Amino acid sequence: MVAPTPALSAVGSADELLLLNIVVLVVSVLSALGSAWMILSFVLFKSARSFRHQLILGLAISDFWMAINFMGSTATQLNGQKLEGASCSLNGFATQWFVVQTDYWVLMVAICSFLVLADFKVQSNWVQSHRWVIWGIPWGLSAVWAAIGLSVSGYGNIGAWCWFTNDKTRLLVNFIPRWLIIVAILIIYTRLYFIVYNAHERFLSMDEEASGSRQSVGMAKMSRNSALTCDQIEVEELQGPRHKRTSKVPRSRSAPTLKRLAYRMLAYPLVYMLIWVVPTTIRIYQVTTGKPAPFAVATVDKACIVIHGFADAVIYGFNEASLSAWKGLLFHGRR
Repeated sequence: MVAPTPALSAVGSADELLLLNIVVLVVSVLSALGSAWMILSFVLFKSARSFRHQLILGLAISDFWMAINFMGSTATQLNGQKLEGASCSLNGFATQWFVVQTDYWVLMVAICSFLVLADFKVQSNWVQSHRWVIWGIPWGLSAVWAAIGLSVSGYGNIGAWCWFTNDKTRLLVNFIPRWLIIVAILIIYTRLYFIVYNAHERFLSMDEEASGSRQSVGMAKMSRNSALTCDQIEVEELQGPRHKRTSKVPRSRSAPTLKRLAYRMLAYPLVYMLIWVVPTTIRIYQVTTGKPAPFAVATVDKACIVIHGFADAVIYGFNEASLSAWKGLLFHGRR
């Protein structure tokens, strides 16, 4: 294992590093709570166990352990102990493993959502019948990258946790592949946005044509034959398999549901992209100038990396179905 070079990200006074660790600890607690909420929703509610929810569960588990890893490193240093040697290598390995793993999970969720919603039946059936293969890809690939990083470059203390200390290494190994993934999911979700939004427009048109007539039976057949029926989208994306068999969504609600889903399709990649703008900018700045970023900016940099669990809970786990399920449990005692 190669000894890591001193990290620009770790430069700062003792008071600054103390404040940095406090900020990262607070944000990591928020992320742990957010990801734990997604995991608990999956465990408690049958309506949150659809195929797509199972993929989001994988993302939530990764977010949770990433937050726990950050909590451990910051708590260690706030307790006056140094993060170095074997403990630093272990912390750096876990950081690389879980941070990269979230990238792969986000990509898996996007690809599988596209296959299901765009009606690629053969491919959709395959991924749904080989779920452990889909689960193995993020865990396996990220573990390989973390092991390679440990053996080739090594991990060192960058302030609040251990990671690659060389910004150029982080830029080439992590950030360039990450932005390729961001571009890929942006393309996928943009395509899904237009598919779902066009379905929304068709529902509006069909509602207008059916107004005052008795064509509901024929239109119900049309909707069942569509790859993007309201039942399929709202049930699979918002409710889950239990409602798929029992719920009947009024046609008057179909268009608004599709419109909300269309906008959510664009929110996923945009939020993920915003999270990584500041860290990427700082990596480029430090690589090109050889100087550390100002402390305030560097703190925002690390907070953006740690906030994943909370952000994913908001964009993936916070919707009408989850709120309804929690209200039912808390106020009516039903799951």
